[in-house]
Amino acid sequence: MGPLPTSLCLPFSLPPTPIPPDVLRVILEDSPPQLRHVCLGAGPGSGGRSGCQASEAPFSLLPTQLSLTGHLQLTLYQYKTCPFCSKVRAFLDFHALPYRVVEVNPVRKAEIKFSSYRKVPILLAQEGDSLQQLNDSSVIISALKTHLVSGQPLEDIITYYPPMKAMNDQGKEVTEFCNKYWLMLDEKEAQRMYSGKEARTEEMKWRQWADDWLVHLISPNVYRTPAEALASFDYIVREGKFGVVEGAVAKYMGAAAMYLISKRLKSRHHLQDDVRVDLYEAANKWVAAVGKDRPFMGGQKPNLADLAVYGVLRVMEGLEAFDDLMRHTHIQPWYLRVEKAIAEAPH
Repeated sequence: MGPLPTSLCLPFSLPPTPIPPDVLRVILEDSPPQLRHVCLGAGPGSGGRSGCQASEAPFSLLPTQLSLTGHLQLTLYQYKTCPFCSKVRAFLDFHALPYRVVEVNPVRKAEIKFSSYRKVPILLAQEGDSLQQLNDSSVIISALKTHLVSGQPLEDIITYYPPMKAMNDQGKEVTEFCNKYWLMLDEKEAQRMYSGKEARTEEMKWRQWADDWLVHLISPNVYRTPAEALASFDYIVREGKFGVVEGAVAKYMGAAAMYLISKRLKSRHHLQDDVRVDLYEAANKWVAAVGKDRPFMGGQKPNLADLAVYGVLRVMEGLEAFDDLMRHTHIQPWYLRVEKAIAEAPH
């Protein structure tokens, strides 16, 4: 069912831009002993955990015009059916943050040609004359939440989540982001956010679980059989930004390819023969962690872990895997509560 992480993403790392001392002190005090690994060499040119090396911020040539009005103008570049993008939308919607959506063509990716970082989601945030690019769903969420709670400028906040080059399990170089599950808050701000240190650690642990385990159960389940793969790609083509010919090719060739790839993913992530079992176990593990005495992991309202798990699972709505999940686990009441909380967020 997937082990819980023993450390939260990368250990907390000091970015090149100094974190305010009162914020850093709270972070170190709130860290359980196994997380008190502060990487003093997180700046450019230094080594980090697992051979990580700092890289330049992966963006360039930002678009100059955003059409939204308001104090914070947001544009989300996404694939609608991507679980990481769904996480960001769940966060934005729950916090009633207006944003413009740009659906990215998954073949040409012309919409994000301005960016050397080629994954979605990408969020552009304009605050006055300052225009910032935020990459990685968890960085986007942590940075925006820090901004909402503390009022620190996003321009400063994003420097606390430096990009690092790392090698993944397949030996491929990837960009990882330090500190991405941390909110950069001082003591008073942290006390407003959390009932205690345990609540903060719990939220981070399950946010990482959503990224490191839950998300890897989606593809093997929605592409489990040829019929499910075809239904999934029919949905992807309908919701995504495809041309007529591209859509027809993607539906059939994509479904066939992802059916085969899902078998490799099943092996890579050591899933059981029936991948539904892993999905059901993960859902029930989450429900058990929330417990019977609170409606959400965040207590009376969803926290960032609730929104992350909900966002990941939501991309399966309308598919056989989602119906099976609701029918064969205990997750539906919690899922519907989060859905209702997002729908009722003040706008």
